[in-house]
Amino acid sequence: MSILDPPKVSVIIPTMNEEKSVGLVIDEVNKALGAIPHEILVVDTDSKDHTREIASGKGTVVIDEPRRGYGRAYKTGFEKAQGEIIATLDADMTYPAEMLPRLVAMLEKDNLDFITTNRFADMQKGAMSAKHRLGNWVLSVTARVLFRVRVRDSQSGMWVFRRSILPDLQLESDQMSLSEEIKVEAFRKKRAAEVPIAYRLRVGDVKLSSWKDGIGNLKYLFRKRF
Repeated sequence: MSILDPPKVSVIIPTMNEEKSVGLVIDEVNKALGAIPHEILVVDTDSKDHTREIASGKGTVVIDEPRRGYGRAYKTGFEKAQGEIIATLDADMTYPAEMLPRLVAMLEKDNLDFITTNRFADMQKGAMSAKHRLGNWVLSVTARVLFRVRVRDSQSGMWVFRRSILPDLQLESDQMSLSEEIKVEAFRKKRAAEVPIAYRLRVGDVKLSSWKDGIGNLKYLFRKRF
């Protein structure tokens, strides 16, 4: 890809202290997309380790975002992305980056606007605790009942979608609840699908606050609906 040519795919990876895994994820993305023109945007929310140095050392665009929040990091990445297609991944190696070319091809072949993924279809043993599985089930059922969207995994963080749809999506959350909000918006307003993926054991420390984030996400669904 020429330095003047826009990328076809922008891969956005939010990070906070992910030095053990971010380099592995970047390598996997580059290997998967290969000759497909792409850029990787690491949106770092004030890491205290070597996350930024590792990412920039691999030629990745690193965006410093001092404002905390999973949703805030993604929205900052959306603003900076240049590709016509946006893909998202966590920085902990849980999501299969090798699926990206297949999801991009499906988006185009099936004339879709948005694809999300279902981690429960093929989850590696130990990849998610029983408490997290229960919480995800409650949130996904709530989203289906309140918004009538056919999504089995409302909290998955791996999506592939057309950048052009962003102005039509009302994305307000700066927190973990952005993950469910973007699915609700896309499935209600655009041509969307959910695809099964393999979900793997994470590399590095868990950042999720189970009860706090889960209850916050549940409250957000009701607030958005009513």
